[in-house]
Amino acid sequence: MKAMILAAGLGTRMRPLTDHCPKPLLPVAGKPLIVHHLERLAAAGIEEVVINVSYRAEQILQALGDGAAFGVSIAWSREAEPLETGGGLRQALPLLGQAPFLLVNGDVWCDLDPRGLPALGRDLAHLVLVDNPDHHPDGDFHLTAAGRVQANGGPRLTFAGISLLDPALVASQAPGAFPLAPLLRQAMAAGRVGGTHHRGGWVDVGTPQRLAELDQALRSRG
Repeated sequence: MKAMILAAGLGTRMRPLTDHCPKPLLPVAGKPLIVHHLERLAAAGIEEVVINVSYRAEQILQALGDGAAFGVSIAWSREAEPLETGGGLRQALPLLGQAPFLLVNGDVWCDLDPRGLPALGRDLAHLVLVDNPDHHPDGDFHLTAAGRVQANGGPRLTFAGISLLDPALVASQAPGAFPLAPLLRQAMAAGRVGGTHHRGGWVDVGTPQRLAELDQALRSRG
């Protein structure tokens, strides 16, 4: 299975840290945030990784190269302008192929082992959900007892920014910028989205404060 890491964002919430450094390269416990993803993917046996880049793309390419130093092979999807998540996936499809792939937001940290996720079957997506953090108390989606994800209903969990996706979810869309969330909600309404509640470590590294807290937490683990 291939994986794709989303790394094309402007990182506006992380300013001033991202004024001169793209968010994926911000250091956490002695290494760039995105390297934590690459090492976890390699440990899980996922060796082919697609990364989309736009803002300060050259810095990211120079830092990671072909990925060999991290045990993976990187294919780059360069966006002249950020295409949002859906558009970024659509552009990267020739690199991803036709099989389901793992999608990872570049601005989260998570100790999930992707080998534990179930196969998609007839589903178009399988989302990893986590307990709602303090900064997002209302959550995003409801996970039923049968493992189905719904846009509405019961207690809600927060989308972790990690998912298994079928390329068919975006393949029929026209090229260009578009969000992924409406397509996911359509798939939910059709009963074609499953989910896993991850109860391990997860951080949305969306602000300088949360970046510093994650850095301290990982350093304390040694």
